[in-house]
Amino acid sequence: MYAIVEIAGQQFKVEEGQKLYVHRLDAERGSVLDFDKVLLIDNGGNITVGAPTIAGAKVTAEVVSHVKGEKVLVFHKKRRKGYRKLNGHRQCMTELKINNVVA
Repeated sequence: MYAIVEIAGQQFKVEEGQKLYVHRLDAERGSVLDFDKVLLIDNGGNITVGAPTIAGAKVTAEVVSHVKGEKVLVFHKKRRKGYRKLNGHRQCMTELKINNVVA
């Protein structure tokens, strides 16, 4: 059984017991979150599609930790002008563990 759920403005395919990295959420470590914007549920081949969401469906997840993603380097250069600029960015992420999917 899996579901497609919207978390922090992005859509994720989730299953029970899965670990998931999403953009930083404002929640304490160890807290339990409920996401009710469930867009699709597949229960053993029986697919339910919401319009836009499925009423009564929710996904429960636990906040495992807050981490930073890998560094992404952004390099700008203009040829023959001596212009070079290097910038790095690390996205703040939240690690979630999906506890259950309620249809």
